[in-house]
Amino acid sequence: MQATATVLVYSDNANTREQVRLATGRRPAPDVPVVEFLECATAPAVLEELERGGIDVCVLDGEATPMGGMGLCRQIKDEIFECPPVLLLIGRPQDAWLATWSRAEAAVTLPVEPVEFASALASLLRQKSALNV
Repeated sequence: MQATATVLVYSDNANTREQVRLATGRRPAPDVPVVEFLECATAPAVLEELERGGIDVCVLDGEATPMGGMGLCRQIKDEIFECPPVLLLIGRPQDAWLATWSRAEAAVTLPVEPVEFASALASLLRQKSALNV
């Protein structure tokens, strides 16, 4: 298993990005790598970082503006070769169908609930680790 995992966090809201960092801590579960965060406040910055590579999981804010995480997720799934798994932050549980439309691998509601978020992130890191073996 690698020593660290890079998690890209996209939100135009600094408070949302902080919620993600606090919910994750150093690592979301004992059996996954320590997490390093790469924060992006704009969609172009996300695309630039994904093109650069080295991202293990993306956390995208579905409520971000001007481009929401759902539309951005669908775009990167179409455009980024071997796109990392995506955990989508959604405004309401009823929006889960939109997360499916966007092709996100997982979704949790805002505000971030630490146990639910850490569990979802750890699951995606495990899946990514299993693919790299």
